[in-house]
Amino acid sequence: MATVRRLVEAQVAPTQDAVVERAVRDLARGFRDELHTRLWEQARQDPDFQAEMQEIWDGLEADYRLAWREGTG
Repeated sequence: MATVRRLVEAQVAPTQDAVVERAVRDLARGFRDELHTRLWEQARQDPDFQAEMQEIWDGLEADYRLAWREGTG
């Protein structure tokens, strides 16, 4: 609890509850990001998923594909 009090004193958050809520939110975000990373890695290795993504990609018009590659779509 001393650490939480010091964080409030350092104005990291306005209250001790807010410090804990922020920590829990950050921990949950990290967990979710790790899970999504694993799931996308599995999808990247899945030939059926890759074939479906290629089919979708091939179905897009050239302008949309170009915009996607350039990050404007």
